[in-house]
Amino acid sequence: MEERIMSKAYMKEGKLVVPSCVTIPFIEGDGVGAELTPACQKIVNEAVKLAYKGERSIEWMEVLAGEKAYKQTGEWLPEATMEAFREYLIGIKGPLTTPVGGGIRSLNVALRQTLDLYVCLRPVRWFKGVVSPLKDPQKVDMHIFRENTEDIYAGIEWEQGTPEAQKFYAFLRDEMGVKKVRFPETSSFGVKPVSVEGTQRLVRAAIEYALQHHLPSVTLVHKGNIMKYTEGGFKRWGYEVAEKEFAEQTFTMNYYQQLKKELGEESAKAALAEASNKGKLIVKDCIADAFLQNTLLNPEDYSVIATLNLNGDYVSDQLAAMVGGIGIAPGANINYHTGHAIFEATHGTAPDIAGKNMANPCSLLLSSVMMLEYMGWNEAAALIVAALEESFAAGEATVDLARFMPDGTPLGTEEFAQRIVERL
Repeated sequence: MEERIMSKAYMKEGKLVVPSCVTIPFIEGDGVGAELTPACQKIVNEAVKLAYKGERSIEWMEVLAGEKAYKQTGEWLPEATMEAFREYLIGIKGPLTTPVGGGIRSLNVALRQTLDLYVCLRPVRWFKGVVSPLKDPQKVDMHIFRENTEDIYAGIEWEQGTPEAQKFYAFLRDEMGVKKVRFPETSSFGVKPVSVEGTQRLVRAAIEYALQHHLPSVTLVHKGNIMKYTEGGFKRWGYEVAEKEFAEQTFTMNYYQQLKKELGEESAKAALAEASNKGKLIVKDCIADAFLQNTLLNPEDYSVIATLNLNGDYVSDQLAAMVGGIGIAPGANINYHTGHAIFEATHGTAPDIAGKNMANPCSLLLSSVMMLEYMGWNEAAALIVAALEESFAAGEATVDLARFMPDGTPLGTEEFAQRIVERL
């Protein structure tokens, strides 16, 4: 029992403590997950062995979810799996099938909601050698903090034509005086909860991350010009966090606008320039549609992005496409208060290529890198990143990336993983 306890990561005085031999629960994943997971574990094991000369190691513990779980247990997400993630704090998962029909809407959303993993962290960067649609993809270096538990992903909606939808509309009409539903008899309805607490803990985490990593800015991305009380609230409450909790370390564009109104534009510009010269973190905001355009035109203007759940979904995929596709986009779902974190492949199960030794393991591998960094095992993480950089620069990649490289050498999943191990 004592040995098992010592293998768990745990929180102590608000800090994550990771033992030298740590147990990591993992979900293999559906479709290509069966190929990607062992490939990534092989690379991670070797990197950890080399970085720490055998003094640290990971004990991988499989837990079930998705189709594999359903076939073996009759459940898509067994309680034993949830309990393992609760107990061991840190876990990783391959891509999962979304069940068809009633019950769980999405296994991924269920995991995030149940463990209150309120941050979806998606770093986006370009690797030399990977073909991008951008002229200057090296300018893309962003870190997305997507709120993970609220917004329309709360799953509060009613289908048109049902008694529940009719009852909801009757409440809107009779109790709330709503007259703006164009076609009430055939409308489905959804509710978009956005809270002060949910917003502020997300923005707080984004600011702390930016300060810790010495990054220049945090941008609040929202559609508050239209949704004034939900997304507009996100903007307002986000600025409040910066100005009340990080006043000495940040300069907000909200404050800039106040200075401009009271003292004039020149004084506001001077204050902004002084803050930048002192190395203060600039906290700004941008309307979501303008932001999507700006990231293509001036990607260097953005560093850390804090945004709501739906916006974050769109933003994450667009930014991934800018650096070569979702196949090299990692992701993490984190609760910085409890220490719980699940790292994941951000793509789907790709059943059309499953079992064909064609799948790209880089999303799951880079998520493994994020996991190592979260654990404080930065040396092992750096070895893997360096090996990937060398491989891409040499034109060695799985077929989805290699086919676009001028002198690309397409490798199978197993062969690519072996080349990364050799490059370590």
